[in-house]
Amino acid sequence: MLSSFDRLLFIRRVSIFQELRDEFLVKLASVMDELSFPSSHTIFEQGEEGRSLYIVVSGRVRVHIGDQELVQLEQGSIFGEMALFDAEPRSASVTTLEKCDCLTLNQLQLIDAIEETPEIAVNVTRALSRRIRELNSKVKSYESQINILNAKA
Repeated sequence: MLSSFDRLLFIRRVSIFQELRDEFLVKLASVMDELSFPSSHTIFEQGEEGRSLYIVVSGRVRVHIGDQELVQLEQGSIFGEMALFDAEPRSASVTTLEKCDCLTLNQLQLIDAIEETPEIAVNVTRALSRRIRELNSKVKSYESQINILNAKA
């Protein structure tokens, strides 16, 4: 478990919370839950209802659809953020690769945070944009590999 001070120092370094006022971060840090997961634990599965964003405090997680890995995330990374905005089922599964500690922020807490500090919505949008660009790049890479294989066949 992180002390209140360590939690504040940690979230201050997370991309979606950077540049936000310390008094706001203190309040936000105090409402977040801290969860621990063992290695090879599925935090959530594709298709499940989601109402929480997760922040990796320690360890690594694997974001995947079935056996297809999309990305590995480590300390300071966020995941589960899409479900907070569109109330749609989870688009992928997340499984721990090693023992993992996470902070969580639920939908109501995020809405309250956005009302108080709208900059957080811009920061989450930037994080989503980065994630989409990374996935687009992977798709293009896979398409190129398939085209090369098809050309050889």
